[in-house]
Amino acid sequence: MYRYDEFDHALVQDRVKQFSGQVQRRLAGEITEDEFKPLRLMNGVYLQLHAYMLRVAVPYGTLSSRQMRMLAHIARKYDKGYGHFTTRQNIQYNWPALKDIPAILEDLASVEMHALQTSGNCIRNVTSDQYAGVAANEVEDPRIWSEIIRQWSTLHPEFSFLPRKFKFAVTGAPEDRAAIRVHDIGIELVKGKDGRTAFDIYVGGGQGRTPMIGKLIGKAISQENLLTYLEAIMRVYNMHGRRDHLFKSRIKILVHTIGEEEMRRQVEEEFAAMQKDGPVELPKAEIERIQAYFAPPAYETLENDPAELNEAFEKTPAFARWVKQNVAAHKVPGYAIANISLKPVGGVAGDASSEQMEKVAELADAYSFSEIRVTHEQNLVLADVPQKDLFALWQELDANGLGTPNLGLITDQIVCPGLDYCNLANARSIPIGQAIAKKFEDLDRQNDIGELKIKISGCINACGHHHVGHIGILGVDKKGTEFYQVSLGGSADEKTSLGDITGPAFTEDKIVGAVENIVETYLSERQDGERFLDTYRRIGMKPFKEKLYAAH
Repeated sequence: MYRYDEFDHALVQDRVKQFSGQVQRRLAGEITEDEFKPLRLMNGVYLQLHAYMLRVAVPYGTLSSRQMRMLAHIARKYDKGYGHFTTRQNIQYNWPALKDIPAILEDLASVEMHALQTSGNCIRNVTSDQYAGVAANEVEDPRIWSEIIRQWSTLHPEFSFLPRKFKFAVTGAPEDRAAIRVHDIGIELVKGKDGRTAFDIYVGGGQGRTPMIGKLIGKAISQENLLTYLEAIMRVYNMHGRRDHLFKSRIKILVHTIGEEEMRRQVEEEFAAMQKDGPVELPKAEIERIQAYFAPPAYETLENDPAELNEAFEKTPAFARWVKQNVAAHKVPGYAIANISLKPVGGVAGDASSEQMEKVAELADAYSFSEIRVTHEQNLVLADVPQKDLFALWQELDANGLGTPNLGLITDQIVCPGLDYCNLANARSIPIGQAIAKKFEDLDRQNDIGELKIKISGCINACGHHHVGHIGILGVDKKGTEFYQVSLGGSADEKTSLGDITGPAFTEDKIVGAVENIVETYLSERQDGERFLDTYRRIGMKPFKEKLYAAH
């Protein structure tokens, strides 16, 4: 994984010192909260309903065990003993005292971490595929290019005053696990005509108040031209993006307003203008320097399906169930990708205690080259586990509340913090997710239902990604009462779709029953083992709507 160079170290240390002084001035009353707000946002500090919140960057979702131990230390010393992993592959602390935040940033800097550009109108944390580098069919490890984009975009003067926040996602495999088409810029690694890695670039995706799917603006852009092409997109956005209207400020609105073809024309025009004085290319030596940081680890020569693994299957059905649901194929024989669910029934999606974080760090050291991945669906991954060690790994996970075998099932939900924490929310999200999980906690029933992704947001900002949930749930406020609007058929994968709203919203006491009606309708209509999404796309909304509102 990437290690800081001297520029990174100097940048982060200087920012910590600078922000420490700003915090002292705020605590002394020398600056007001309004004056402090833009300063704290530049350092990942939000003011939520009950306390400040600190959001820490985890670039492309990759952590070392050393870094995970520091996150656990911060949770224990400065928060309430836990952290919350988010859909940008970051971690949030919901209860730090403002006076302690400079010390937290010092601790983070000691393990090459920071909170820069995790808030404000800037390029946010670059996200990627949690299986990067280990998926058998990827073109190339997308973290290489995510790191190049991170370095290029950090404190870039061209992007210091964007119309609105800006999000990149990068994937290297045909299966899109990074949701690139619902990002401001989504990048897919492809093979160019010369056989080298190139980039298809999608622009104008996003969720929130006006959900849209990104358009393919740049096709097979070369490695040397990648950053120039991205800068051309950013320049067009910077010139024409709305700064006079908060709800019309994202690049998706610009693409929608001027159209896909005009956006492409303006980007190509800007791209050509930038090269008039000679090629502006990403140097080959710099590409190779970053690639070296992501060289494969020292894999052993191992056999697939070792005898001890099959013996464990026969003796321990719970282990076999976990492997079937939470373990994915690895490109190297004898290895596996182990997904760690942070969605136990009754828990809060994405939360991990300091003890659990330390345990994951310990297991990463023992079984996965000391590396951990954070997924945009609020889970963790050990990407390089020998198959012969899976049983020992599972025993440790299960003993520490981390062995829930529900990846991709109805209880593996994305849930935003909602009205329990967020001052933008209209309704609670966490209790709704917990109630739905409780209703479907039986693992046999979950497996019978199969893949079904529920995503829950507490407001229109869509931090819970409800627009792309197979079942999406949006909390709304109606005259002081919380209601929940339901949508069906969304997806964030390579066949991205936005969910269709079923009709009138449901009250808090009816929403769990509504979800059960949807599931029962699916089970009665599915054919030949179809997934929920396949059935919905085949039969459409009508049968679901009839069942929902007949019982409403």
